[in-house]
Amino acid sequence: MNLFKLSWKNLVFKPLSMGLSLILVALGVGLTSILFLINQQFQDRLYKNIDGINMVVGAKGSPLQMILSSVYHIDVPTGNIPLKKTKWITKSKFVDKAIPLALGDSYNGFRIVGTDTALASHYKVRLDKGKLWDKDMEACVGAKAAKKLNLKIGSTFHGSHGLVNDGMHVHDTHSYEVVGIFDNSNTVIDQLILTNVASVWRVHEEHDHEGEEGAHEQTDSTANQNEDHSGHDHNQNHVRAATDTAAHNHSHDNHSHDNHSHDNHSHDNHDHAHEPEKELAPISAEGKEITAMLISFAKDKEGNTSTMATMHLSKIIDETEGLEELGFAIPAIQLQRLLDNMGLGASFLYVLAIIIIGISAFSVFISLFNSMKERKYEIALMRTMGASRMQLFFMVTLEGILIALFGYLLGMIISHGGMAVLAGYLENTYQYTFTGSMFLVEELYLFGGTLFIGFFAAFIPAWQAYKTDISGTLSQG
Repeated sequence: MNLFKLSWKNLVFKPLSMGLSLILVALGVGLTSILFLINQQFQDRLYKNIDGINMVVGAKGSPLQMILSSVYHIDVPTGNIPLKKTKWITKSKFVDKAIPLALGDSYNGFRIVGTDTALASHYKVRLDKGKLWDKDMEACVGAKAAKKLNLKIGSTFHGSHGLVNDGMHVHDTHSYEVVGIFDNSNTVIDQLILTNVASVWRVHEEHDHEGEEGAHEQTDSTANQNEDHSGHDHNQNHVRAATDTAAHNHSHDNHSHDNHSHDNHSHDNHDHAHEPEKELAPISAEGKEITAMLISFAKDKEGNTSTMATMHLSKIIDETEGLEELGFAIPAIQLQRLLDNMGLGASFLYVLAIIIIGISAFSVFISLFNSMKERKYEIALMRTMGASRMQLFFMVTLEGILIALFGYLLGMIISHGGMAVLAGYLENTYQYTFTGSMFLVEELYLFGGTLFIGFFAAFIPAWQAYKTDISGTLSQG
């Protein structure tokens, strides 16, 4: 007697009943599985990016915003801090590594980060092509950013202010040149454009300088409004001529051309943009600002992170006169708070998934229970033909287990297929790569739990089959 074949035929005999139970099991399993996938991948990305970063020092403000902007690069910074007020950090015996960050610009939605090569070393990111930057206006691009922006070694681009790609506030005085492309690391580096801090200073210094010139011109124009008309024209012409001459000379300096006439420069401007520039003069760090510093604490002789470091550094920031504008954040604490807040919604979905699985178990139970009422005479005949009580019990429980098994498989298709569809949305929202092709240990536990629910739902109907009264049932038939 092929019990598996009999169980399958009993199920497909009522396809609507079996289909309803199958769908309910699949929905419960699919929802639970996709929550496992999102939660696991999201936490992996978040924890991987704070690994080794014990503290972030930046402008006083929201600690969570400081972490999101300086570590995960998905928020705007809390502000800038004077570079000179961070010098003591690198000299502290409690600090092993302090990585500066200068933020504020982006290129087509991907953030440009002024830093040093220690940031790439910290995340153990390897170069796929090219070299690390060693001059101003050289940049290395993360794997995902390079792919999305179609940047290659030798490509040039201009940064724009802010993170929004609105085509406005473009810093077109200096262009960045791509000298390196990082290999895919599945860290935040994949979505960043890295350069040195001086490049960010240089771009913004030129921008500020242009703004000051515009302000001076506006002031001069306003002052001249009280003069007579002829004097006004004369002065305006004089200012315009001086401004044109200064702009002409400034343009010559920027492009490092030989002395040409004004007319020749205007006609050749497009071609000059493609000529190699001479090495830029060093830019002074005096009076400059940075956005934040990523700090790794020193380790003791046993290789453990110093337990005194957090208290010592935070005390200096909070109590030292002159450092009032500095704030700090502990990534591990802020991440846990973020996950706790997110966990409220995830917990609700987990409860919903359990409810759906419970309903599916009840549906399987009702389906098999009603089926046993209709199959009493059939069960009795099977007993007279030699089927044992245990064979009948196993046959009915197998029906519940088969529904659970196929429901689980359908649920896995739904969850991993759904994750593959959601990956694009999640990547655009959080700038991290998600996939539906990974499988978790928790899904094995889910498999065992689903089979148990199928067995549990079929237990009472199977017990009815086990206790069937042969003579009584046949006499009634």
